[in-house]
Amino acid sequence: MIEAKLRPYIGGQAVLEGVMMRSPGSLSIVCRRKSGELVVRERPMSPVTTGPRTWPLVRGVATLVEALTLGNQALRWSANLYEEDLRLEEDAEKAAAAKKPPLLSTLSLGLLAFLTHDGDVSVSDGDKKKGALGWMPLVFAIGLLVLLPQLVAEGVTRLFHLDLAVTSPAYQAITGAAKLTIIVGFYSLLRRTNEIYRVFQYHGAEHKAISTYEAREPLLVANARKKTTMHARCGTTFVVMIVLFSILMFTALGGVLPQILPASMANVGGRAGQWLLFFVIKLPFLPLIAAVTFEIQRLFARYCTTGPLRVLLWPGFLVQKITTAEPDDSQLEIAMASLQAALWREQATAAPVRDDRSFTSYDALLADPGYAAA
Repeated sequence: MIEAKLRPYIGGQAVLEGVMMRSPGSLSIVCRRKSGELVVRERPMSPVTTGPRTWPLVRGVATLVEALTLGNQALRWSANLYEEDLRLEEDAEKAAAAKKPPLLSTLSLGLLAFLTHDGDVSVSDGDKKKGALGWMPLVFAIGLLVLLPQLVAEGVTRLFHLDLAVTSPAYQAITGAAKLTIIVGFYSLLRRTNEIYRVFQYHGAEHKAISTYEAREPLLVANARKKTTMHARCGTTFVVMIVLFSILMFTALGGVLPQILPASMANVGGRAGQWLLFFVIKLPFLPLIAAVTFEIQRLFARYCTTGPLRVLLWPGFLVQKITTAEPDDSQLEIAMASLQAALWREQATAAPVRDDRSFTSYDALLADPGYAAA
């Protein structure tokens, strides 16, 4: 096993019928085919240890964009395997679904990357052409967490004839309540879909595998089975913390905005103009909110996992109960296999890149000379 002082941080993400794991110097994806085989893809990555991307605040935005880019690529790879298995099914209904899978659209893949990415590992895959894919879930998040809640707040204000300025604390409180309601409702709706529910099970399996690794226990299903599906560095917690911090940020921004804007600009277009102006002004603050939230989550994950400070993690854990589900042993095997492959590649970054490999079981993967040594 890796020595304690050299043990790298591990992050991960659930994919379709599989799990991606990443460390500073490696990335692995393991998916289970319909045949029961485990397909393994692992790659060396370039760790970022110096420069602006390691600076506080900067690293949060860089890590988020990079993690979502890698997550999209991993989801697309798993989706290709999933669709290939569906095409091989003799059932005509499943074959028809494979031609046009409703849940494997570009938006769904990007959304899953945003919901299930975990960890704060900084890596770089060097594929700049595919980097634009990482922005898609961020654009979706702006619509879900900024535009839609503000529309809801405006609707509530008009419905109940409230005389609230767009920048007022009360208006921001309504917006914040709308954000939380939208997030919880949206996650709950996704969970009702069979395919997404299985992704949420793999999300739970990923958390259990990482917790086993962090507890320095052998990477065995029996050990992982006892662990919780909750994790302090979960992407779901990150989203919840962004929502809570954005409420404070935009309330403060609304308080100072009338003082810093010229009166002529503040009154352009009446209420509709004020509404649109405040929405546009919010956008440049989103990277700052993400960066600050990233740093806060790192501190919480390091110092608040035990003792009375654990209460600070409860909001994220409550929503994680929606985006994670208890996995079965076969799903835990996939998460363990992905972690094992990532740890092997972390130690063998100079080894030639291998083609995707198939194993009949997790035990067969452990018996491989390379992976067994991780």
